[in-house]
Amino acid sequence: MEFKETKEKFIQSWGVLGSSWGINKTMAQIHALLLITPEVLSTEEIMKELHISRGNANMNIRALMDWGIVTKSFKVGERKDFFFADKDIWEVARKITRERSKREIEPVIKILKDLKDVKGNDIEINQFRETVSALEAFTSKLNSVIDKFAKSDEHWFYKKLLKLVK
Repeated sequence: MEFKETKEKFIQSWGVLGSSWGINKTMAQIHALLLITPEVLSTEEIMKELHISRGNANMNIRALMDWGIVTKSFKVGERKDFFFADKDIWEVARKITRERSKREIEPVIKILKDLKDVKGNDIEINQFRETVSALEAFTSKLNSVIDKFAKSDEHWFYKKLLKLVK
């Protein structure tokens, strides 16, 4: 396979995978392009490469910057903004994990904590309270594991993972 074809396939595949991570296809495609490009790219270059509008490019670049996986850069003598993606895949995974936890798991934990405080003392209410408490405990433990991963370095994580597998 030629490089151009391989590059396009990678960008398209990353876009499809992005939906599984909770981000839209274009956002993931921009990330993929910046991830595999050695130099910084302007918004215009991203638009041209991916055949997307300026509004779509700007909105998704801003979102990638909010996630902490794309950074704005400047070139001396240029008025345009340029962008690059962190190439350290471990760091990218940690940032995505941290952001997904903040957006998806922490709100669930908050809701479950609120629901535990239901008033009453009959069989149905007690069962509800028990189930919600078990869900909250599980979700909190899961969030704790995710937090440890997000704060860990690569060697610590693999060492712990190998202990689990053995």
